[in-house]
Amino acid sequence: MGELVPDFDKESCSKSINETVNGSHQFSIKGYSLAKGMGVGKCISSDVFTVGGYDWAIYFYPDGKNPEDNCMYVSVFIALASEGTDVRALFELTLVDQSGKGKHKVHSHFDRALESGPYTLKYKGSMWGYKRFFRRTSLETSDYIKDDCLVMNCTVGVVSTRLEGPKQYSIHVPPSDMGQGFKEMFDSEVGCDIVFEVGGETFKAHKLILAARSHVFRAQLFGPVGDHNLDKVVVNDINPSIFKAMLLFIYTDKLPDELEVTGSSSMCTSFNILQHLLAAADLYNLDRLKLLCASKLCEELTADTVATTLALAEQHHSSQLKAICLKFAANPGNLGAVMDSEGFRNLEENCPSLLCELLKTLASGDENSGMQSSRKRSGSSIYGLDIVTDGAAAEESPSPNPNGRRIRRRF
Repeated sequence: MGELVPDFDKESCSKSINETVNGSHQFSIKGYSLAKGMGVGKCISSDVFTVGGYDWAIYFYPDGKNPEDNCMYVSVFIALASEGTDVRALFELTLVDQSGKGKHKVHSHFDRALESGPYTLKYKGSMWGYKRFFRRTSLETSDYIKDDCLVMNCTVGVVSTRLEGPKQYSIHVPPSDMGQGFKEMFDSEVGCDIVFEVGGETFKAHKLILAARSHVFRAQLFGPVGDHNLDKVVVNDINPSIFKAMLLFIYTDKLPDELEVTGSSSMCTSFNILQHLLAAADLYNLDRLKLLCASKLCEELTADTVATTLALAEQHHSSQLKAICLKFAANPGNLGAVMDSEGFRNLEENCPSLLCELLKTLASGDENSGMQSSRKRSGSSIYGLDIVTDGAAAEESPSPNPNGRRIRRRF
């Protein structure tokens, strides 16, 4: 016999979902003093209310339910008032503070659900509540009674369990191909109504698509000061391959393939493309493209590229990329190599304000490290912050700093 091979097409799954169906009822007792003396075990019942497909009622015992308590307590219970077997539920009883101070007396089973689980009522008439809900003498001198009236709120959460399995009949819906459809329009140039001249190359496009994706194009093509009859635009200061990459994003909403943009003979690296594409995205107000480029640039940060990327992030207002570059450069493990890079020398000459921010980031990292100086450290470090090992014993460390921290500059 051949080896049995499992049929993965017949794998299935199911899910049990346990939840509560909640409902509340307010029960007021007017003329409380007239209810006293009706006898132990005698109760006043609320109207029946329905929660989770079952009927419920509140029972209030003015003289208590337990004969042994000699009428010293009032008793309150919630009862199942309809037919049912093993009904599982959570309960909450609240005696309302009528002074307006909000100091209600709350007995809640919802808070204890994880400890004991729901309460099970076996049959009609089963109850949950308290024989000693409140001492009568304390109740009658409290703010829970006003004008000889007390108010109770009752919440019931009936447990419901349902099983979800795989749907027997379904129709597979493929992912959206809208971007592919727009790209085909771009590639075929069908319906194009504007031409861009970029560095000796021409690109045809559709005004409506450009305007829908970029507020800059919308203002240029359809804005109050734009030329609605414009059919040709000369673009300066953008490399043709970068402009093409930006157009492909506008049509597809994703980063284009590097070879599709530059061709196999190009000497451009993906890092260079991303840097220039981020600048173009900022120029044409394409926020999503800007974030995509920033995310990719973060993945490719090195000591040689971080200074250049930091300057780019500052120039084009990419705050998240800037913060990550500062942390990367301030990491003691990277700092020496960063300072030896050509990009860092450019920062010194052209962006002195970024050096100040780098110093602040470095000082902040040292300060956080100093705050841990009284605890044993491991040899690992992330952005200059030492990782404290679990269960490390405390160590006394003298410090000249009045705040008990030793702050060191690593420049």
